[in-house]
Amino acid sequence: MKGREWYQADEVAEEYESKRFSRGGQLIDRREKRAVLSALGPVEDQEVLEIACGTGRFTVMLAERGADVVGLDISKPMLQQGRRKAAAANGRVDWLRGDAARLPFPDDSFDTVLAMRFFHLADTPAAFLSELRRVSRNRVVFDTFNSGSTRSVYNWLLPMGSRLYSRAEVEGLLARSALELVGADHDFVLPYGLYRQTPNLLAAPLRSLDRAVGRLPGGHRLASVSWWEARVPGADDAEPTESVARTETTGPTPSDGTGEPADPDPETAADGGERGSEPDSDPDPEPETAD
Repeated sequence: MKGREWYQADEVAEEYESKRFSRGGQLIDRREKRAVLSALGPVEDQEVLEIACGTGRFTVMLAERGADVVGLDISKPMLQQGRRKAAAANGRVDWLRGDAARLPFPDDSFDTVLAMRFFHLADTPAAFLSELRRVSRNRVVFDTFNSGSTRSVYNWLLPMGSRLYSRAEVEGLLARSALELVGADHDFVLPYGLYRQTPNLLAAPLRSLDRAVGRLPGGHRLASVSWWEARVPGADDAEPTESVARTETTGPTPSDGTGEPADPDPETAADGGERGSEPDSDPDPEPETAD
């Protein structure tokens, strides 16, 4: 079944997080949240739109940090899961069912627009990115799965309509959408699907191996996922930054026992997190989906 069709099936929502973010998938969840916090920085009193918010993993996290968040998704069952999660966490979120390709908002409605686990399913990525740009008055944050990585093998074994991107393609799409790239973060030499099938006992050493490969010279080019931060021209004076898996840590890092660094303090993440670590000198990488 194609990723988009699978995602909108009613029976998927109930088991979505338990299947994806249990076992080794917990490492993916933590790493993605750190990437989002690092890119967004302080979000208190910020107006944030999350496109393809799914069950609200990031939506609720940002609301708990003081953001005024709108979560938009095409799947009614996913939104129902998100509402329950927000109620349990006392998060302030407006949930809206809608099409990511035709956002029901005026121009410049939000400080930040976030789209995680969706870009690889966009039928017309240039038009989609332009739509994100239209409703954002400051920045756009999204992720891609990368060509030239092990994700290519995963897509071949399990074709689900998922598109892979190179860095040059992303930069070209940003330019066409009148957005400026100001930050990038690359990680996971091994594809997400492998982690989800890995028991907790083996997930930590697998992740340690993954990170070690990513730290090798040129290892970041093997990363299967990239997170991109782009700004609306003239919105601020942010300087471009680059973070890669090989510079993810600079010394002993507190761990939660899974092999992944412990979740950062929100203020630490707001200061830039690992994105501010050693710059990469190389000039040349959705509803939530069935990846």
